[in-house]
Amino acid sequence: MGKGGGCVPSKKKLPRVVAGDASIPLENNATPTTQPNVAVESTTHSEPISKLRIFIVFYSMYGHVECLARRMKKGVDGVDGVEAVLYRVPETLSEEVLKQMRAPRKDDDIPEMGSAAELLEADGFLFGFPTRYGCMAAQMKAFFDSTGQLWKEQSLAGKPAGFFVSTGTQGGGQETTAWTAITQLAHHGMLFVPIGYTFGAGMFKMDNIRGGSPYGAGVFAGDGTREPSEMELALAEHQGKCIAEVVKRLAQA
Repeated sequence: MGKGGGCVPSKKKLPRVVAGDASIPLENNATPTTQPNVAVESTTHSEPISKLRIFIVFYSMYGHVECLARRMKKGVDGVDGVEAVLYRVPETLSEEVLKQMRAPRKDDDIPEMGSAAELLEADGFLFGFPTRYGCMAAQMKAFFDSTGQLWKEQSLAGKPAGFFVSTGTQGGGQETTAWTAITQLAHHGMLFVPIGYTFGAGMFKMDNIRGGSPYGAGVFAGDGTREPSEMELALAEHQGKCIAEVVKRLAQA
């Protein structure tokens, strides 16, 4: 992944020639015919170019955050050259406690991230979690706490990331849950990518209840029975597209 802002145009590399074991650039519009016993190094290859990957890493107890995550994947995958991979973070509660809390069984088609070291394989991230008193849920915090070695080596520095959340009420932390999570990125040297008001008119409508904020997509869960609205899902898809475009521009810088 390239460093620096996404608005910086990519630098054009000089064509190279191969002479024996050495590889030298052609300068001043020189051509291979002006340099004896030199062959042009081929720049074509048959191997397919791998896509940039964004890991959507989340914790979802009742499925609301998962709904946003799945819709975000659609937004990421819609950007050419970028793909999303869904991951759950490990559960910290016992099966007995989850049963008492009436938490539904998690779908097996979304794998659990076995180790924080797997984050090294991604070019960017979207982290999703429900709120607990205005901050991220303990399950997600436990996962971030497991990234100590990556923090020590600053292995994730420069990689862009965004947040999406779920809260029970309108005053339950749609903004503070994302805001307080920024500290995790800051210590890793990662780049926080908010959506701002890029969703346009949908960010200003007042006629329906809608989760989400300039910090990222969001959903209101209520007592757990409320399903995400189409507006909330559309905002999630938009955020997926936004982070994918940012990752793509940074890679080309």
